[in-house]
Amino acid sequence: MIPKETVDLILDTARVEEVIGDFVTLKRRGSSYVACCPFHNEKTPSFHVTPSKGIYKCFGCGKAGSAVGFVMDYEHMTYPEALRYLAKKYNIEVKEEEETAEQIAARQRSESLLAVSDFARKFFCDQLKDGEGRAVGYQYYRKRNIQDATIEQWSLGWAPGGKTTLVDAARAAGYKDEFLVAAGLAIQTEDGSLIDKFRERVMFPIHSVSGRVIAFSGRTLKADNPAKYVNSPETEIYIKSRNLMGIWFAKSGIAKEDRCILVEGNVDVVMMHQMGITNVVASCGTSLTEEQIRLIGKFTQNITIMYDGDKAGLHAAIRAIGLILKEGMNPKVVFLPDGDDPDSYSQKHTLEEIREFIADNEKDGIAFKTELLLKEAGDDPLKKANLINEIADTVADIPDAIKRQVYIGTVAKQFGIEEDIIQDRVRKTREHSLQNAAKERARSASANDAFSLANNRADAPENASSAAAAVSTLSREEQIMGPSERELLGFILQYGRNELKFETDSEFYDGETPQTVAEFIDSALAADDVHFVNAPYEATYQAYFGQYDEGKAQDDIVKALLDGEDRSVASVVADLSTEKYELSVHNFSDALTTTDSWLVTYVPRAILVFHDKRVTARQNELSRKLREPNSPEDVIKFMQELGKLTEIKKSINIKLGRLKK
Repeated sequence: MIPKETVDLILDTARVEEVIGDFVTLKRRGSSYVACCPFHNEKTPSFHVTPSKGIYKCFGCGKAGSAVGFVMDYEHMTYPEALRYLAKKYNIEVKEEEETAEQIAARQRSESLLAVSDFARKFFCDQLKDGEGRAVGYQYYRKRNIQDATIEQWSLGWAPGGKTTLVDAARAAGYKDEFLVAAGLAIQTEDGSLIDKFRERVMFPIHSVSGRVIAFSGRTLKADNPAKYVNSPETEIYIKSRNLMGIWFAKSGIAKEDRCILVEGNVDVVMMHQMGITNVVASCGTSLTEEQIRLIGKFTQNITIMYDGDKAGLHAAIRAIGLILKEGMNPKVVFLPDGDDPDSYSQKHTLEEIREFIADNEKDGIAFKTELLLKEAGDDPLKKANLINEIADTVADIPDAIKRQVYIGTVAKQFGIEEDIIQDRVRKTREHSLQNAAKERARSASANDAFSLANNRADAPENASSAAAAVSTLSREEQIMGPSERELLGFILQYGRNELKFETDSEFYDGETPQTVAEFIDSALAADDVHFVNAPYEATYQAYFGQYDEGKAQDDIVKALLDGEDRSVASVVADLSTEKYELSVHNFSDALTTTDSWLVTYVPRAILVFHDKRVTARQNELSRKLREPNSPEDVIKFMQELGKLTEIKKSINIKLGRLKK
């Protein structure tokens, strides 16, 4: 761990324009710099660097942050890795805090496994250069049109089957037997001797996201061998479900293209990269997992599935669509012409032709699934009804409310049925899923823990059913509340330490010490025990007040949040700090010429707008409940609450000047 004093020194020393200037050609424009964004393709510069604030922001793709954030985003580093990079750039010595004996032992063991894996990589590469490897392995790669430069780049190799063994070579180099076994490179027989796991196979190394070799995939060249591929077992350094073939080579291309192409085979990945399509990965010989999707999610939210068009490939694509949607990401599907896979297709076409084919033929994931299942259903009404329910259940897995609503409309139109029917199925499916999740949590936690959790969360539901209802309305609230939450957070981040100097005749004047903007907003929300619905905004709000309560100055708080490890918080802060806040009202009076007079007018107004949106969100929820079957008592209760909310909304709008008394 890097000591806090060193972290502070690194962050204070790093200059955002110097750091970014190492990667991007910046052009001065006044007191700032501009460039074409390194995170997406553009011809007109929309990437701005503001040294005075230590911030960069692209007004095209929305990427924003500080110097350490840029290194994390551009180089795909973790927070500690980015700090070490900056320390090296500015010649700052980093003395890690002392590790425990257990931590040292674990790190040393991990390094030993990585070292022996890298030795194996070099061994397999060397074996390809002459003898059996040259005659068999190298000829296979050339037959597949894999070029020498690609063989070298990917460290493709050959596992020999004769007297030369990896075990003997590793022992001669001083590597211990236990590490050969633990790294999945050797197998211990019943008599205690070691034999190579991989023999007479062309070898494809699997790299971690940081570029270390952590496993191998070996393909036999013998037609009578039923085990076409043999892959490394799971080890301390390799968990199959968390890694992707080619991710080390693809991560920059994925980020640049803002899309990941997912294929099935090792050769498919290699050949697509050789063609120049560098945003391609495969799932290491396993079915796609949630962890692999989340790994892709570090670089893009968009995944194009390019599997084989056989029955197994179609089934795998359908499953992948559901997993990707469930993770809140955007799946598309493209199938190559009959008989082709990415490898064979890439050898028949130019780079431009492949890119055009993908762009012209990829389909939205849900649209593809609907089309495929409709063909299977034919004219059978029962099958069609089941299909509609299945598609609605797929839509229900989408976390983002706006995306869900768009898909609900699209599916309803596609099947020619009322949108409310799909909406109702989606709602019930989500509630059922949330109830099951709540029951599962209850089973895994003690009664006391559950009681404590419910009483320490302001939004904790009283039971599983109300939990489902609360969460199912959360995303609807987010749509309504987002702009007003953004407005309040903008005031806090830009003017949090400014005092609100109300006139003595103001309803907010209490004759005591003036409150700051941050304190005034926090008090207004705390009075009703209200939290932001938008998760990044709420995280930023809490992080701000964590710094504020320590007595830090406004600029120091903003800098700490920008330089923090939480990238979602840093992005929000950069976004709302890059330019002066845009008011949601348009009747700015010329008389309000000072910041003080402006703030005492518009901060209270922003709070009123926020509460108005809260009332609207609750009214919408009650109206939805009234459309459902209810007991007479519930109907009366809902109607009474709606009446109270109408009066509250009227009072708010009078204060806002929208209505007359």
